[in-house]
Amino acid sequence: MIKVTSTPADDQKCGWFHLSKPRRVKPRHAGDTKARWVVVGAGFTGLAAARQLALNFPNEEIVLIEAQEVGFGTSGRNAGFAIDLPHDIGAEDYIGDLDIAKTTLQLNLLGQSILRSLVDEYQIDCQMRASGKYQAAIEDRGIAVLDAYRRGLDKLGQPYEVISGQDLPDHIGTSFYRKALFTPGTILLQPSALVKGLADSLPPNVTLYENTAITEVEYGEKTVLCHSNGRITADKLVLTNNAFGMRFGFLQRTMLPVFLYASLTRPLTEDEQARLGGKPFWGVIPADPAGSTLRRTHDNRLLVRNSFSFNPDGRPRPEYLERFVKKHRTSFERRFPMLPDVEFEYTWSGSLALSQNHQGFFGQLAPNVYGALCCNGLGVTRGTVTGTLLANWLAGQRSELIDFLLSSPGPNKTPPEPFLSIGVNAALWWAQRKAGMEA
Repeated sequence: MIKVTSTPADDQKCGWFHLSKPRRVKPRHAGDTKARWVVVGAGFTGLAAARQLALNFPNEEIVLIEAQEVGFGTSGRNAGFAIDLPHDIGAEDYIGDLDIAKTTLQLNLLGQSILRSLVDEYQIDCQMRASGKYQAAIEDRGIAVLDAYRRGLDKLGQPYEVISGQDLPDHIGTSFYRKALFTPGTILLQPSALVKGLADSLPPNVTLYENTAITEVEYGEKTVLCHSNGRITADKLVLTNNAFGMRFGFLQRTMLPVFLYASLTRPLTEDEQARLGGKPFWGVIPADPAGSTLRRTHDNRLLVRNSFSFNPDGRPRPEYLERFVKKHRTSFERRFPMLPDVEFEYTWSGSLALSQNHQGFFGQLAPNVYGALCCNGLGVTRGTVTGTLLANWLAGQRSELIDFLLSSPGPNKTPPEPFLSIGVNAALWWAQRKAGMEA
């Protein structure tokens, strides 16, 4: 029996969650249940896997377990970018190996297509718009990144538009940046609203249990999952809980639970909207990975997302929220000096599962145990497509994309503690310091 020593427990003020439409929460599990398929983690990956398993095995029950409320956890806490393009931060041009980049593009486009189809079919109100994204820079290092990325996009044959700093206010209001690269293929959305809608439109042979945190696991011919109010016995277990997969005994010392922090303002008044100018709905990602992500939302709020922490247990730290909201205020004031009286209404954290070699895991973890884990910060599209394709593979299907995912070496090993925490925290500190005005 393996004890799960840390379970998800996110902070309370995620703006996306509270501003999305309330839903009827499914009951927590109680008693003793047996199921053919059990999926742990109802984020983008788990919802996609459970849905596709249900479609592939219409006469079998799929049990989906979520430790918190759907839409409250990691998948509902990102910045809401469903990105199509590969973005290999380990490559000089952010594209790297051309064949890998082309396959990655196919995966991301399939993930986008799956989500668009579901949003259309079930009329999920998540403000999904094909708005593209701006990748913007202020410092020389950031400008060099944009130039390198432009060369990579040329190599990949993907469209983009270079926008000079003097023209950027017509797009995003602020004159803070010197240059931006606009790519049209990104979809912007309200992540928590999307996750809630996906959960409420699952096939009838999926049974979702919320607020059911697994605390013990026993592996064997069948897997027994125990929690405070009962247990679930699975013929086949599918783990889609990212870094918490390590707590279930797999991929030890491979995934890094890194937290990012975001703040969302109150809605802008009509006068403030006029002072800001620009388009009514847009998203900006930084040229420097340690810089600030920005959003203007459908209801005229502004989001600022920056600052990192490494929390090895995968749980947030309240003291970091208090520290980083001050950084958000500084970043906001630099970019939007025309809005001095606009306060933040929500501040929250959200975790990423990162690996040192930027690889995820896809496939079999043990007899009758499978996983799609470690999305490396691309959970909206990558989680959706890997969850779907894992369910197809478990149904005996093969394809070029499935074979590509199966061929991945997976996330590599990290050093043991305390060296890991020392090294990761030092790297995060240096990256944020080096980002300069991009933060």
